[in-house]
Amino acid sequence: MNSSADNIATGNVIASDKMITMGKAWSIPGGIHPDDKKSLSNQQPIKTAPLPSELWLPLSMHIGAQAIPIVSVGEQVLKGQLIAKAQAGISANIHAPTSGHISAIAEHAFAHESGFAVEAICITPDQKDQWRAQQPWPNWQEKPAAELLQRIHSGGLVGLGGAGFPTDIKYSNKHAKIDTLLINAAECEPYITSDDVLMRFYASEILLGAQISQQLSGANKIIIGIENNKPEAVAALKEAAQQLNMAITLTVVPTKYPSGGEKQLIQLTTGIEVPSAGLPSDVGILCQNVGTLRQIYRTVVHDEPLISRITTVTGMASGQPGNYEVRIGTPIESLLSYVEADLKLADRIIMGGPMMGFAVPDSAAPVMKTTNCLLLPSKKELPPAMADNPCIRCGLCEQACPVNLLPQQMLWAAKNRQLENAALHSLPDCIECGACSYVCPSHIPLVQYFRYAKGETRQEQLDHLKSEQARIRFENRQARQEREALEKENRRKARAEAAAKALAAKKKAQEEAGETGAENKPAEDDPIKAALARAAAKKAAQKAPAADKSVEELQADFDKANARYQKALERIKAAEEEGSEMVNALKKAATKLQEKANSLELLVKQAKDKQ
Repeated sequence: MNSSADNIATGNVIASDKMITMGKAWSIPGGIHPDDKKSLSNQQPIKTAPLPSELWLPLSMHIGAQAIPIVSVGEQVLKGQLIAKAQAGISANIHAPTSGHISAIAEHAFAHESGFAVEAICITPDQKDQWRAQQPWPNWQEKPAAELLQRIHSGGLVGLGGAGFPTDIKYSNKHAKIDTLLINAAECEPYITSDDVLMRFYASEILLGAQISQQLSGANKIIIGIENNKPEAVAALKEAAQQLNMAITLTVVPTKYPSGGEKQLIQLTTGIEVPSAGLPSDVGILCQNVGTLRQIYRTVVHDEPLISRITTVTGMASGQPGNYEVRIGTPIESLLSYVEADLKLADRIIMGGPMMGFAVPDSAAPVMKTTNCLLLPSKKELPPAMADNPCIRCGLCEQACPVNLLPQQMLWAAKNRQLENAALHSLPDCIECGACSYVCPSHIPLVQYFRYAKGETRQEQLDHLKSEQARIRFENRQARQEREALEKENRRKARAEAAAKALAAKKKAQEEAGETGAENKPAEDDPIKAALARAAAKKAAQKAPAADKSVEELQADFDKANARYQKALERIKAAEEEGSEMVNALKKAATKLQEKANSLELLVKQAKDKQ
């Protein structure tokens, strides 16, 4: 390591090139200084991991809605071909990391704390590694911003620092003017060195990606925030900026975890504090990870979608610790086999670093777009979590918190599920860095409690939203029914008024024609009176049927009525055997038929007595 690089890293030398200035490093509250263990993996150049026998690509390896498959089992695909399309809103495309055929679309092991499987596309490589047709844009500066954004969206880019937020959304959803592009080169978490090595070997591509980002965002200046434990990367960035004749501000900050947090790095490099629940864009800053910027360059200029990434494999059980360019979808067990990892020595496989990473539940899970590190520590190197003890109110967690929160107060609220109280203590502002858990002498897993409380809060908010939506649907239905009833009543009134007007007009016409009026009009000319007369006649005929019928006719009527009654009894019996709901209705009808038959039987008897 040369002395000039040492001087640059400590911030004692101002770069001779006028285009490069050294920025002032501010301070942030809290933070910790764990052993970084970075020398395990940053001493070797980047190596390329071989193609595995199968590639499993989860459809939800980014923030937002999962992608929708557009291929079918058995279909041949080429390297870089779109195989799953992003949904509307926040989502990201997925591409084939190599050529081959689709061998399955099914649920597969997934690297997540839950241990649940997710839907994934499996590609069996044909070992040809044949690219689809590519359309490079060497003169990308001539392209309008809309086309550049579409290129980034089509390439399936997401933040490679670990969050996995779709990159194009950061540029297309700007709600404030961007003044500064901040390049996050801090990589503060222990063990992880993928960004460090990336800057050493691909500094020019990172800065070219920054130029594209600057054009898209409209930023006036570029600041690079990097920790002082990366002197080789600082030197490489300085040299690349000189070669590209780029104006940048290189701010070297003290090594302290979590200086690489987005809001923390903004405060360290600019002195500006992002407000609670706010975004960097609220203060005119756009923050991008170095890996994301390099991929922006590869996608825009060379038409290469996000199909591989640099991943650190490290830890005492890793076999050959280092940084590897790995195809997205490579099973973790395949990569660990290639590096000759000793899984018997490893206590567990951690995706990410020791502070914010999580234990992988199944080594068959694949490397994803957000997999920046696979850590294989031994039990001695990273002991299992100890049983927690009661809080002694020492206040160390408060001192270590980089967001100035009160972790012990949030702990009480989370333990007792007092979610409103936890929110009052700014629980949503917790970045889950783990600094509080690291310094806790009682070994309380504070971050786990905070994650639980956040999850419960999100669930309550979701339930409340669903309840509100249901209430609105019910109220809309009630209003619709009332509106329809009112419209129906108005139509009825309109018809009644029209009928009354028509009748009045007819009467007036009759009077003008010399007719005597409605009181002297024959019943047949009045449809209402005619209908009433017909009903009265029918009723009278039903009341006195025997007056005009002979004994034989009455006997025939009785026989018919009795037959219908017997038929009704048969239907009742059948319905009772079937357990039908119609039994009661059939019994009521049979009773009426029986009464009619009895009445006719009496009339027959009376007629016979008169003979």
